[in-house]
Amino acid sequence: MKIAKNILISQKILLERKVRTILSLSGIIVGVSAVIVMVALGKGTEEKVTSQITKMGSNLLLVNAGQVKIIAGRERQTKIVTTLVLKDADSIIEDASGAQYVAPAQLKKMKVKYGNLSTNTSIVGTTPDIAAIQNHSLLKGRFFDEDEDKGLRRVAVIGETVVKNIFENQEPIGETILIDKVPFEVIGVFSPKGLDLYGADQDDRIFVPVRTALRRLFNLDYINTIYVKVKNGKFMDTASQEIDSILRERHNIKGDKERDFTILNQDAILEAQKESSRTFTLLIGSIAGLSLLVGGIGVLAVMLISIRERIKEIGIRRAVGAKRKDILAQFLSEALLLSIGGGVIGIALGIAVAIITAIFAKIPLIIPVETVALSFFATFIIGMFFGVYPARKAAFLDPIKALQTE
Repeated sequence: MKIAKNILISQKILLERKVRTILSLSGIIVGVSAVIVMVALGKGTEEKVTSQITKMGSNLLLVNAGQVKIIAGRERQTKIVTTLVLKDADSIIEDASGAQYVAPAQLKKMKVKYGNLSTNTSIVGTTPDIAAIQNHSLLKGRFFDEDEDKGLRRVAVIGETVVKNIFENQEPIGETILIDKVPFEVIGVFSPKGLDLYGADQDDRIFVPVRTALRRLFNLDYINTIYVKVKNGKFMDTASQEIDSILRERHNIKGDKERDFTILNQDAILEAQKESSRTFTLLIGSIAGLSLLVGGIGVLAVMLISIRERIKEIGIRRAVGAKRKDILAQFLSEALLLSIGGGVIGIALGIAVAIITAIFAKIPLIIPVETVALSFFATFIIGMFFGVYPARKAAFLDPIKALQTE
């Protein structure tokens, strides 16, 4: 009964000083909402990265020409090299027992034209196995086959973005497009996949047979990537070592001599992306935590000012029989009402902002229950920590001196 009465009195006192109450609440509201928003965005980003990696293919190894490092979750190639060729991919197909599918690839941005419309898009020269490796499905038409690759046929499978850019409302299947003035027949259209891990539009691409691309479009005799789908995800490291041995032998790299190629594990890329996301979330979360601390100091300041203004009231209450524990409970309830009230508002605001941000950023909405619970618990601790000192100060005031205060 006393607790309910204390809460009602505290509510009345805080509402009488609206501006001061709002200012003291603001720090806690901002801190709690920021924590929830940052955790939600961090978790949502991790989920999106995982989903995008899955879209790129599972159990995937990437063999890149030259030295490639993962920096801030992105692949960085030190320089342009020409160390991988089609025969390397053929050797992996023939000799790597752990490889299920293998697809060489070379990519270049080029101008594509149909009628009066044109666009600049990514041309990917590859083999039919790329569809199984990267989980590509067709909206209509078909994918090119091995015979068309070996026969240097000029056929193309295009993404939905390309269709929108140059075909508008026309049916693309069977039509002829010009890739850098070279005619290609459109034989298929990919189902939409959206953005990849690095924010590039996976639907703004045209896939053509790799031998056709190298000979008729790129004028190259090398490739920059070989995609390898491993039969069993448990043996990714074993398959990587197997491919390493095959390519070392082919490239005549002996002993500890530096390789002229890099094998990247899809899981390593995923973990690097997640680690980057977690570091960013932790950094922003720390700033939000600091804001909570500032909010707690605000509660302390407000309570100390309140005690100074209400010294005479405290003296009268002690004179009519109120005990020290009653005064302590009264002021502590005010501090807790401030901090917990700010926490509740902050949680509601944080959830609302997280929902809106997730919609506009197009990421999954994930708000962990434990984060909400921890935020609420943190506001309770802040109320107790920063409320005990002023509450004790009020409780231990000398009632005679308090009554004499003007």
